[in-house]
Amino acid sequence: MLNADPLELAKFSELAHRWWDPDSEFRPLHQINPLRLDWIDGHARLAGKRALDVGCGGGILSDSMARRGASVLGIDLATKPLRVAQLHAMEAGTTSVEYREVAAEALAAESPAGFDVVTCMEMLEHVPEPASIVRACATLVKPGGWVFFSTINRNAKAFLMAIVGAEHVLELLPKGTHEYARFIRPSELAQWCRDAGLDLVDARGLEYNPITRRYRLSADTSVNYLVACRKLP
Repeated sequence: MLNADPLELAKFSELAHRWWDPDSEFRPLHQINPLRLDWIDGHARLAGKRALDVGCGGGILSDSMARRGASVLGIDLATKPLRVAQLHAMEAGTTSVEYREVAAEALAAESPAGFDVVTCMEMLEHVPEPASIVRACATLVKPGGWVFFSTINRNAKAFLMAIVGAEHVLELLPKGTHEYARFIRPSELAQWCRDAGLDLVDARGLEYNPITRRYRLSADTSVNYLVACRKLP
């Protein structure tokens, strides 16, 4: 059984042709990408590294990591977004990125300890068994390597801001993008990481200012948040 929700795959596949439109439904991804890229690069020093982007979608983060000097593999189980990612790489001339339609768990069995850096951003809240993805990411990274996750906290504030605010009031995201029951508390993610042999090194919140329409990283992990981990030797 694949660790994927067919409805989630279909939802993102229907929008695949708009992935690289910075004014589309994926505008928030384009806006936050420089922040998360700089944060990842600051920890992992991407230049010259072999990186894996799990749940890469249309390749926004994968492409930008390649442009920072990493050799990148982006994986996803949604065919249409992967085709969009491949086409964009061809058009943009990004030669150090490739894409595969393969599950993280399957790739972990195929290439354990195959990567210096593994990212899994905005994906865990969309799969049936997020802890399985965490374990796969831990298997895929080399000892001493970096693993990065981002997801959404599960509390009343997160419900109000990530669903009511972002999807219904501000319309930053299409309605139905997120399901509250699938949100993940930082303590839960931290436990999954420890169980998988990952040492949590850093955590940051991602905040949105509706007045300036800008995002920023902060110490507030009560809604959107990112974590940086290292694989224990």
